[in-house]
Amino acid sequence: MKLRLFKSKIHRATVTHADLDYEGSVTIDRDLMDRAQILPYEEVHIWNVTRGTRLSTYALEGPRGSGAVCINGAAAHLNQPGDLVILATFAEMTPEEARDHRPRVVRVDGNNVALDDDSAELPGPVLHSLPPGHGATGLA
Repeated sequence: MKLRLFKSKIHRATVTHADLDYEGSVTIDRDLMDRAQILPYEEVHIWNVTRGTRLSTYALEGPRGSGAVCINGAAAHLNQPGDLVILATFAEMTPEEARDHRPRVVRVDGNNVALDDDSAELPGPVLHSLPPGHGATGLA
């Protein structure tokens, strides 16, 4: 049996472009892709924190160090520059693999530069009860 688990995410990235005329996909800064272990053409879920929309597409490599998060094609109707999004991936694993799996969480600043915060993702209320500077950014 295989289980589908959360593999990685880029948390609260800022959409830099929305290109309605492109064929589809999301273009992501290659540095962020590497840090989040996202491969070109891998399925990516886009959860828009600003608008509450959700969709899935695939990743395309953007220029390194550009901070690019460009939502392409029809998805551009649901995402606009300046929106905050979560870019998430999932993977199939055996129960044995799943027991030892730790998702990769990449937190970014307002310019989509990765922060030096490798803390584990915390569940809802726990995150907000921590004092500032204790293993989380304070962002939900």
